[in-house]
Amino acid sequence: MKHEYEIAWVTDSTASLTKEFIENNHVFVVPLSIVFGEDSYLEGIDITEEDFYPKLAASKVLPKTSQPAIGEFVELYKSLKEKYKHAIAIHASSALTGTYQSSVVASGMVDYNVEVIDSKIGSYPLGKMIEIGVQMQKEGKSYDEIIHHMRGLPEKARLMMAPGSLEQLHKGGRLSTTQVILGSMIKLKLIVHFEDGKVVLLDKIRTEKKVKEKLFYIFSEEAHRVKEVSVIHGNVQDLAEEWQRDLQALYPGISVTTTKFSPVPGVHTGQGTIGLAWLAE
Repeated sequence: MKHEYEIAWVTDSTASLTKEFIENNHVFVVPLSIVFGEDSYLEGIDITEEDFYPKLAASKVLPKTSQPAIGEFVELYKSLKEKYKHAIAIHASSALTGTYQSSVVASGMVDYNVEVIDSKIGSYPLGKMIEIGVQMQKEGKSYDEIIHHMRGLPEKARLMMAPGSLEQLHKGGRLSTTQVILGSMIKLKLIVHFEDGKVVLLDKIRTEKKVKEKLFYIFSEEAHRVKEVSVIHGNVQDLAEEWQRDLQALYPGISVTTTKFSPVPGVHTGQGTIGLAWLAE
């Protein structure tokens, strides 16, 4: 069977990719859902970052998130199988969502050559992995070379943050009750990071200023291996831009961007979250 195209790229809506990039690079995004009470919204389709954070602030109930149904992946893979020789799917950490598992099961059901990769992370680093793969394809690298490289990326990805809401991390089952009570009692800022796909506590800190110092210090130890870093945030653009300017002044040779957490991770980390994310070389 002659295919029209070589590779289809598949990811989920927690990857922060621009519409333009998605449309121009054979990228297919399967959305996760956010449920406010009776109402369900598809991330990136029915609800954007701009709509989500004000809605979260106004909501009396904490929204829930849900992964795509296996059927959605089955339909997608059936349609891709007609046009694309292979597919490469990279998803948010399997420790936090069943999306990766649904993608794996669906690819088997359709009997289609899909390489499904657990990014063990989400947000900016997940999007970056797709961008790297697409770039390799443009450079003429083979499917096998691309797969081999992509498989090594999760261990090079870092995402550290001070969540805006300990309560939400706790309700979402991401932090223990003791950690939340302690944090709230003494107004601690908790810094969490991804370790083998799970969100774990990295440090407890007293002030915003110290949070920034700590994250900048951790970044300084890896900066020599980084070309691009992003200040990720939960709807605090001014603060993110301040961090961006300060980082850019410290590292003129590194590209520094800001990335707003999409609604699904935003449900768990809350408004006011701030952190750093990068992929080491």
